[in-house]
Amino acid sequence: MIQLINIAQIGVGYWGPNILRNLISNDDCTVKTVVELSAERQEFVTSLYPTVDVTDDVESVFKDSQIDAVVIATPVATHFDLTTRALESGKHVFVEKPMAKTPEEVEEIGILAKKNNLVAMVGHTFLYNAAVRYLKKLIDSGELGEIRYIYSQRLNLGRIRPDVDALWNFAPHDVSIIQYLLGDPTPLSTKKQGMDYVQKGIDDVVFLNIIYPNKVMAHIHVSWLDPHKVRKITVVGSKKMVIYDDIADNKIAIYDKGIDRMAILGENMDFDSSSIVQFNHRSGDVHLPKVQFEEPLKIEMEHFIDCILTGNECLTGAEHAHKVVTILAKEL
Repeated sequence: MIQLINIAQIGVGYWGPNILRNLISNDDCTVKTVVELSAERQEFVTSLYPTVDVTDDVESVFKDSQIDAVVIATPVATHFDLTTRALESGKHVFVEKPMAKTPEEVEEIGILAKKNNLVAMVGHTFLYNAAVRYLKKLIDSGELGEIRYIYSQRLNLGRIRPDVDALWNFAPHDVSIIQYLLGDPTPLSTKKQGMDYVQKGIDDVVFLNIIYPNKVMAHIHVSWLDPHKVRKITVVGSKKMVIYDDIADNKIAIYDKGIDRMAILGENMDFDSSSIVQFNHRSGDVHLPKVQFEEPLKIEMEHFIDCILTGNECLTGAEHAHKVVTILAKEL
C-alpha cells in the first residue's frame, strides 16, 4: 500500500481554490492543513472541506513533522521566502508561477532542493495541457519541418494586478510553453518593451522578443488592456503551420501551407542557381485533430505527487523555472 503524502497549502486566493480542489480529489495525498490570513477565505475552506485544519499560522506548517509537502499559492513577492523555508524544513514544494522574482533566487531554490533531495516544482500549468503536448509531439516528429518562428498572444480586458505587471502575470505561461516546445534551449537574446498606462511603474502591455539558436524567433504579446480575450500561439514551420487556440472548440489547427523553393535548371545544367530562383506557394488542407481534454491542473498535481513518490525528474522543476525567469528578468 502506497503511503499517502501529507500536504499543507499556503494561500487560497484567486487560483488557490482550484489547486486545493485537485489536491483533495487526489487519492495519493491528503490535505492536512491550509494556511490563509483572510477570515473569509478560511470560512470558505472550512465550509467545503471540514476535515482540513485551517489556520493563519504559517510557522505551524514548517514545524509540523507530519507534513511532507507544501503547496504555495501566495503573492509573487512571498514565493522565495516561503519556498526556501519549506525546503529547509525538509518538505517538498510546489509553488505557483513564477517560482521567484530573480534567476538568482530560483537558482538558490534549485540548489537547496537538490541538497536536501526534495522536489521543487513550479506551476507552469500549460505544460500539462493536452493541446500543448499534442503540439510538442507534432514538432518533435518533424511533421512541421524546421521551426522558423513562434508568436503568442495572451490578452484580456483585466484582471489588473497591483503586485506584478502584465509580463510577470501572463508571460510565464507563454515563455514556459515556448521553451517546452523547443526543448528548453538557452536564448541568444531577449528584448522587451512595455508601457504603464493605468498604474505608474506597472506595465499594462508588454512585447517580448526572443532569438534562439538555428534562426528561430519568438514573439510574445501580453496585455490586460485589450478589447478581446485571446489565448493563442502560432507555430510556423518549413512544412506546416499550427495554431493553438486555448479558447476555441478545436484547440489545434494544422495548416498544410508554406513556400517551397523550386529547383530550376540553370544554363550550365546546375540546379538552384542563385540567379534563377522560383517559389511554389503551397496551400493544402486544414486538419483539426481531436485532442482529448483533461484538466491540466489535475495532471500537474498528479505529476507533483508522482515525483515525490517515485523520485522521477520533474518536468517543471527549478532548472526549467530558472530559464523562464531569466528570460522574463533580463535582456540578453
